[in-house]
Amino acid sequence: MELWIVLVPLFFLTALIYSMAGFGGGSTYLALLAFFSVPYQSMPQTALLCNLVVVCGGCWFFIKGGHFSLRRVLPFVVSSIPMAYYGGTVPIGKKLFTLLLGISLAVAALRMLLSGYSFERRTELSWRNAWVTGIPIGAVLGFFSGLVGIGGGIYLSPLLMILGWADSKEAAAAASFFILVNSMAGLIGQFSKSGLSFEISEVLPLLVAVFLGGQIGSRLGSQKLPRLAIQRITALLILYISGRLLLQK
Repeated sequence: MELWIVLVPLFFLTALIYSMAGFGGGSTYLALLAFFSVPYQSMPQTALLCNLVVVCGGCWFFIKGGHFSLRRVLPFVVSSIPMAYYGGTVPIGKKLFTLLLGISLAVAALRMLLSGYSFERRTELSWRNAWVTGIPIGAVLGFFSGLVGIGGGIYLSPLLMILGWADSKEAAAAASFFILVNSMAGLIGQFSKSGLSFEISEVLPLLVAVFLGGQIGSRLGSQKLPRLAIQRITALLILYISGRLLLQK
C-alpha cells in the first residue's frame, strides 16, 4: 500500500507532462515501476494500460485543435499494429529489457535536443513517399513497442519533425494516435503471453491518476504551450529516465 501512495502522484505528474507532447508516458511508468522494484513481468501491461488512458484524451484534444492528419500517420500504423502484437508475445529477460529501453530512449532524446529551434513542417508528405517510408519504419517501431511496453510515439514524433513532415503539435497528434493503436495491440500480445499479471485493485489508483494528469496535460499541449516548449520538456524527460535506467543496469 505504501508503494502505491508514492507511485500515484508520480504517475499523475508523468501523465501531466508527457501528455503535453502527445505521449502516454509509458517509458517513465516503466522506469518508475523498475525503480521501486515492481515485478518486471507486470510492468509492460501496467505501462500499456496507463498509456491507453492518457492518449485517448490526447487524441481527442489534438484532433479537436486541428493538428491531426490520418494521412500522415496511417502508413506507420498499418505495419506497426501486427508487429506490436507480435512483440508483446516475445519473452524478454530483465537485463535485456532495461538495456534496450535505456538506449532507445537516449537516442530519441538526444536528437530532439541537438537543435535549439522548434522543428517545423517543411514539406507536404506525398502519399507514395509516406507509404514507402512508413511501412518498414512502422513495423520496427511497432515490434519494439510491444516488446518493451511502450506505445512507440517517442520514436515517431521526433522522426516526423526531423524529416520535416510535421511541426511539434502535428507530431504530437500523430504520436497520440500511434501510441493508442500500438498500446492496444501490444497489450493484447502481453495478455496472450502471460495472462493478467496484476490485480485490478492495485492498478486502478494509477489509472485514475494518469487519467486526471492526461486530461490536464493534453489541454495545455494542444491549446496553450508553444511548440518549442513541448519539444524541450519531452526531450529532457526522456533523457533523464534513460540515464537512470542505464545507471541501474
